[in-house]
Amino acid sequence: MMKCKCWMAMAITLGLTLMISKDVQGAGSERELMITDFSPQTESFEWYVQNDNVMGGRSKGGFELKKNLMVFSGSTNTNGGGFSSVITRSIDADLSEYDGVRIKVKADGRRYIWQLQSNARWRGYIVNYWAYFDTKDGEWMEVDIPFEQFYPQIRGFKLSGPNINPAEIKGMGLYIYDKKDGPFELHLDSVKAYSVN
Repeated sequence: MMKCKCWMAMAITLGLTLMISKDVQGAGSERELMITDFSPQTESFEWYVQNDNVMGGRSKGGFELKKNLMVFSGSTNTNGGGFSSVITRSIDADLSEYDGVRIKVKADGRRYIWQLQSNARWRGYIVNYWAYFDTKDGEWMEVDIPFEQFYPQIRGFKLSGPNINPAEIKGMGLYIYDKKDGPFELHLDSVKAYSVN
């Protein structure tokens, strides 16, 4: 088991995946492409933790790998930020033949954010694309997030554009930023790209 409970932003190399390797034909015309399932056989992402400490906040968050899962947990504090996240280092994925991202999670009923990055910049800053998703306490769920639901933002401020370009995905991340105080825990089983066409 590899473990990281990090209370400040820091980089940790973890042996996770960017294994864009197998396109699976599902029922009907649906297709899936495995991005990560956190198994030992997959190639390495470099994930790191970023909490609101970078802006003077008091939230705590970290992650660990257990039984082919990423467990993201901690406690948010809205007095000074209120967020925690785990983010990949730079990746290079062309998902233009797919409709969105499919994540399998079990969490605590709180609202989370899936993040994507591309080559897009706004006034020199990297644009982050966010999409919120809700969870059910203690239940495994597969959540489909179409690319069209991701909106551009910088430091929490929504932008009018540009829209995300799935052909140039350069990073991914998982956030909790639901403006609530208290503990959180999310188990992430897999990340896939999917197509329904």
